Amino acid sequence: MQRAVKMAKVAFLGLGVMGGPMARHLASKGHQVTVYNRTPAKAAAWVAAHGGSQAATPAAAAAGADVVLACVGNDDDLRQVCIGESGAFAAMAPGTLFIDHTTVSAQVTRELAAQAAARGIGFVDAPVSGGQAGAENGVLSIMCGGAEADYARAEPVMAAYARICRRLGDSGAGQLAKMMNQICIAGLMQGLSEALAFGQKAGLDGEAVVEVISQGAAGSWQMVNRHKTMLADSFDFGFAVDWMRKDLGICLKTADEIGASLPVTALVDQFYKDVQLMGGGRNDTSSLIRRLR
Repeated sequence: MQRAVKMAKVAFLGLGVMGGPMARHLASKGHQVTVYNRTPAKAAAWVAAHGGSQAATPAAAAAGADVVLACVGNDDDLRQVCIGESGAFAAMAPGTLFIDHTTVSAQVTRELAAQAAARGIGFVDAPVSGGQAGAENGVLSIMCGGAEADYARAEPVMAAYARICRRLGDSGAGQLAKMMNQICIAGLMQGLSEALAFGQKAGLDGEAVVEVISQGAAGSWQMVNRHKTMLADSFDFGFAVDWMRKDLGICLKTADEIGASLPVTALVDQFYKDVQLMGGGRNDTSSLIRRLR
């Protein structure tokens, strides 16, 4: 049963291709939104388009907020907006809530959750899946970790842009689930790349083949949403290879720590390195096919 949504005073830290649309959905649902972005012009443009207000620092954005949300780049970025100079935690009152949508290590999540708890602040790690389109359309899958009471407060806020949202365990569980998500995507994208490249070399009509096989056991989100641009050699959009390598690095490091084996993930990570060396670091992850052509 979906919990009732109480309008809240919220701060959103980070207005990239994911954070900007997520903050927009919060504003459209009636929440009072203050935004912060490392590039102030981006925050100013967001406010001009969607209302709310802009703050010069994470602390200024968080001051007086009931809920602070973040979607930044990596572990260091998250530490900076939480506990760095003018970080949000110093301005948050006991009883408030921090929701982190960044894909980071479970280690930094647990570290920051402990620091939040020491200040009386709730903390939910809530990485997302669904890409830029999922954020734009408000249909993200959200994997969460944290105390049950904190999640219960976070869920109705995240409902503004979620297709599905679940608590999967204590602090760090959301990040571990996101690692599973990225491990799946890496293998699927390599398989799709090999299949489409194979079909092109065999002289088949890739779109016609995908129309058939996408309805069977080979079907996937990647096949449905990326095959056309892959066949057209168009990759100037989407989730960047650089960010995927960051995520896979977290997966591989964590696998070493827990004794898990990720041979395919390690291999595909090196294939993405090839794409970076080809100058495709900012291309969508589907550009993996480029190294097969």
